[in-house]
Amino acid sequence: MTGDRASQARADARRIVVARALRGFVDGLVSVLLAGYLTRLGFTPFEVGAIVTGTLFGSAALTIALGLAAHRVSRRPVLLGASALMLLTGIGFVSATGFWPLLIVAVIGTLNPSAGDVSVFLPTEQAALAQTVSGHERTRLFAWYNIGGNVMGALGSLASGLPAVVAHAYGVDVLLAERSGFVLYALVAIVIAAFYLRLGSEVETRETVRGAPLAHSRRVVVRLAVLFSLDAFGGGFVVQSLLVLWLYQRFALSVAVAGAIFFGAGLLSGLSQLVSPILAARIGLVRTMVYTHLPANLFLVAAGLVPSLPLAVACLLMRAALSQMDVPARQAFVMAVVRPEERAAAASVTNGPRSLASALPPLFAGAMLTYSTVGWPLVCGGVLKALYDVLLLAQFRAVPALDER
Repeated sequence: MTGDRASQARADARRIVVARALRGFVDGLVSVLLAGYLTRLGFTPFEVGAIVTGTLFGSAALTIALGLAAHRVSRRPVLLGASALMLLTGIGFVSATGFWPLLIVAVIGTLNPSAGDVSVFLPTEQAALAQTVSGHERTRLFAWYNIGGNVMGALGSLASGLPAVVAHAYGVDVLLAERSGFVLYALVAIVIAAFYLRLGSEVETRETVRGAPLAHSRRVVVRLAVLFSLDAFGGGFVVQSLLVLWLYQRFALSVAVAGAIFFGAGLLSGLSQLVSPILAARIGLVRTMVYTHLPANLFLVAAGLVPSLPLAVACLLMRAALSQMDVPARQAFVMAVVRPEERAAAASVTNGPRSLASALPPLFAGAMLTYSTVGWPLVCGGVLKALYDVLLLAQFRAVPALDER
């Protein structure tokens, strides 16, 4: 890159990272508010699980559709369109109170119940970020991208207790105060759209693709998509909104205390990703993914089985300190094994099925929590995610050093 193009690319990367951080804040906020808000509207745990399932199914369908057309569509309009959909989602959750209207909004909208990397924005953002740097810089840039989302998501989780505090202090209805979180969600959509408007040409691929979007990389991308889907299927049992519901049912934990716990968990998840590029440089991307993720899943199983709140929280925090270290390595790995013009499609094809696979388990988890307060969803999720780790290592540990383009 020339000096001007490199400067523009760095500026574009910063804008995307800031937009991810702002989204992370409101995702963290509403993911903690969601279960209590819906419960106050009179919904059962099964209905809460159904709405969470709807959000994940909708995100998956839209992400896959974008992935199939990504090689023909400019990235900035895609991100602006996603921002408009985010705005409408916030308005929908503010306006609707019935189960079926909220389920429809959940399916067609952008609400993220996990405060993690389940979003229609992510494939396009990842492809754009990969375009702004090359080589080993990708893992580092993806680490900061995820740190911004995780740390701000942690702050959003912490802020989720404010509506209840304000309601009790000023005599405002708690339901009305919690609705303000969805208003903020809509407003942030407008702010991030302003950042996307300023993106330059460096986020776009300079090569056009004719024919199939993954003509050269289909085999490896499909293999990765299948494995990532198994991981996401396990993760669907423990999305943050359902963890909040479980903590409330099992230990009578308030939203404010749960928000503080997930604030700590989000900080640990975010800051731990600084270690990911260091490990990847020493032991490789695949081993970094597995050797940090597998212990995290064992802590998740333990959290569901221990008998006391302090032990459960300790296990969840230990899990948080390890569970996201694989994310920058995973994203860099996907971007490195495909051609630049195929990156948006590869990101969509690996992320879309993840969303789809994570969509059904919340329905089962909600049913489990209806009949038992034992953390069976955590056990199921941890076992399935551990299986993914073993299979990933078995299939990809012999992959030679990647040719990072």
